[in-house]
Amino acid sequence: MLSKRFIRENPRLVEKACQDKQVDPAVVKKFLQADQEKKGLVQRIESLQARRNKLTGNKKPDKRTIGKVKELKEKIKALKPELREKKKEARKWLAEIPNLPAADVPKGKDESENKVIKKWGDVFKPSFKGRDHLRLGEDLGLINVKRAAKVSGTRFGYLLNEAVLLEFALINYGLEKLTKEGFIPVLPPVLTKVSVFKKLGYCQQGGNKEYYLVYDPKKENPQERANYYLVGTAEHALVPMHKDEVFSADSLPRRYVGFSPAFRREAGSWGKDTRGIFRVHQFDKLEMVAFIKPQSNGDKKEHRYLLSLAEKLVQDLSLPYQVVKMCTGDLGQPAARKYDLECWFPSEKKYRETHSLSTCTDYQSRALKIKYQKDKNRLGLVHILNGTAFAVGRIMLAILENYQQEDGSIKVPSVLQPYLKKKIIKPKN
Repeated sequence: MLSKRFIRENPRLVEKACQDKQVDPAVVKKFLQADQEKKGLVQRIESLQARRNKLTGNKKPDKRTIGKVKELKEKIKALKPELREKKKEARKWLAEIPNLPAADVPKGKDESENKVIKKWGDVFKPSFKGRDHLRLGEDLGLINVKRAAKVSGTRFGYLLNEAVLLEFALINYGLEKLTKEGFIPVLPPVLTKVSVFKKLGYCQQGGNKEYYLVYDPKKENPQERANYYLVGTAEHALVPMHKDEVFSADSLPRRYVGFSPAFRREAGSWGKDTRGIFRVHQFDKLEMVAFIKPQSNGDKKEHRYLLSLAEKLVQDLSLPYQVVKMCTGDLGQPAARKYDLECWFPSEKKYRETHSLSTCTDYQSRALKIKYQKDKNRLGLVHILNGTAFAVGRIMLAILENYQQEDGSIKVPSVLQPYLKKKIIKPKN
């Protein structure tokens, strides 16, 4: 969330940021009104408490004084529920206000106005009749969506044979490269408390429709604090790992690489990518998260560093890709700047998103109270960044399509051959 003080002092700037992010700027006025009413109630209660304390300071209060104290207590008691509701309302509107876009983010209303800033590699255009990932996967005995549909429904798939080995090869390769860079490997929980998940900033503006809510059998109410969300990426459990903690200044930057399954409802995407397993409800992901000190251009430098690592991993696989800088209208709630990395898919003759990398500045750390020791007497909020190392399923599909051979076999990228112990995946009988 943003600083309440910053919003009070810069309402026009925050409203402009809302407009740029395609969020109704009225949310700022709603917060300021609720905040002002809350402050008014606090002042009234404090005034009544001061009067009560003054009266109770008498050693021997008379009957009239006792009656007056009782009257003041009743007034205070009557105002406290109203204050609780007004605080709740102010928090609600505060949470709906998105992070401000960074100054270098291009203006735009939606993904159509994102900017391609880099292309790498020569796109693969097969001289033979190419196959898409599902045809390749089925012919090679690597993917089965029909059986998954019987068990789990649409947008699921079974990975079989070398596809399983290929997944773990990607995970091991990614972990090997990133741990050499100083990243701490983590296997995080895949369930997070509703109250914690909401502080990440992804539930606002209808974002909670993307994620699966898991009910405690004793708490059949989505708003109950005892319920959980399944993570949509390891980031959702890695970021709040340091909730209510203080880093020492010399321990930053702190970088993690987490592996977990990811669960997405893909709300609003029905009809999109229904063939194969490009867009599914469950997939595995290797995710980077960094906690850094806020410094001049620090976020930009760290953001470029994470992007460079994602690019290096894809370059090592020799997959053609482009880097896209997201415009203001496609940033999402917590991000101040965001890059997507899109790999080439020959069957579609276009680039498709495989990586996403964001800086959320102090938007998440303020809500989660993640701080660092600025000096002996002062604490500051850390800045938090995240980025995909491998969305394993999509990278695997990109490998199948870009490494396919005329006979239907798949070459194994050279950097993954030591893990699979083979150079080529051949069709099964």
